[in-house]
Amino acid sequence: MQTHDFLFTLLIILVAARVFAELASRLQAPSVIGELFAGVLLGPSLLGWVEPFEAIKMMAEIGIILLLFEVGLGTDFKRLVSTGAKSFMVAIAGFILPLVLGFSLSYWVFDLSLLVSLFIGGTLTSTSIGITVRVLSDLRRQHAAEGQIVLGAAIFDDILGVVLLALLYEFSTGGGVSLVNTGKVLMFVLAFFVLAPIAAKIMSVAIKRFDTESEISGLIPTSIVSMVLFFGWLAHSLGAPELIGGFAAGLALSRRFFLPLGIALSVDDEFSERVESKMKPIVQLFTPIFFVYVGVSLNLHEIAWGSSFIWIFSLSLLLAAIIGKLLGAFLIKEAWPIRWVVGLAMIPRGEVGLVFAELGRASGIFNNEIYAAMVIVIALTTLLPPFILKWLYAHYAERVQVIKT
Repeated sequence: MQTHDFLFTLLIILVAARVFAELASRLQAPSVIGELFAGVLLGPSLLGWVEPFEAIKMMAEIGIILLLFEVGLGTDFKRLVSTGAKSFMVAIAGFILPLVLGFSLSYWVFDLSLLVSLFIGGTLTSTSIGITVRVLSDLRRQHAAEGQIVLGAAIFDDILGVVLLALLYEFSTGGGVSLVNTGKVLMFVLAFFVLAPIAAKIMSVAIKRFDTESEISGLIPTSIVSMVLFFGWLAHSLGAPELIGGFAAGLALSRRFFLPLGIALSVDDEFSERVESKMKPIVQLFTPIFFVYVGVSLNLHEIAWGSSFIWIFSLSLLLAAIIGKLLGAFLIKEAWPIRWVVGLAMIPRGEVGLVFAELGRASGIFNNEIYAAMVIVIALTTLLPPFILKWLYAHYAERVQVIKT
């Protein structure tokens, strides 16, 4: 591809992503749905203006790493601890049940392979904390009891999801499912989560000091992006996906991070806030490219829509995705409206689910039909719960005391 063609393609992607994200937001839908639709529109499914060529793929992968960095940066362990057993129960059940349901349906009902079934079950475990936070904030319930339970559970769910993602990546590249591969990845993740805060602390002290002495602007974003890329390279070198490095870098720089057993690292809150504010524009530039790339990679013309498989398969996984999260919330001791709110708020898969699906496609685990089914399930579980939550609050606000603001 010529340089001018690449520049024009990138222009189309960025503009379309922004336009459709704005439209989705105005329709009270998550912006990620708009960006995903922009990819479907631009790609071979509809207009055919953009193909998933290598340069865009590389930018999309940077977007994934930065997206996981942002997730890690926003991880709040103290909130997880403060909500206690209820968040833990919702997270564990909401992680295990969709995994088991998705795997069981794929492996025993639809007769798919072990690795494909594990990837499908893994994709259904995710919860989009970004979408969950946005919905609760719009409803002004993020600080309410149910809001704290959901946020704590979503944080823990993210951590479990990242570990599972590392395992699936190793299975897809390391010769299949084995205890050796599992042990290797778990040891790496544990070591990374222990050592990353120490390394990031040393780096952040150096960055902060040089930032005060530097005579030119831009030291913080340049240094932090360099550190994220280094962690991504290190993760790949140790046999895990690069995006795990991005998550670990964000987690280590979070001003709310602490090590196990109460071993805390002192963190400058003001510096952490500056890092967050400086990095946000960069993250917001690259992550839409990833979501558009997901849509571009999907060719709807290659799917046998007349086949009953795609419809039955998608519907079955959709039910598994919804039921798994709802049952997890039903286990806690709260009023039933609260349980419904918590369960519904945990359903959106959003960007986290798309990361799983894209890894499955890129590694050759998902064929086009399975990939399309996963995107359909992720889109529906992302799009529907916010509207249902708003209806639920409006319906119960005056009838149930515990729901009142």
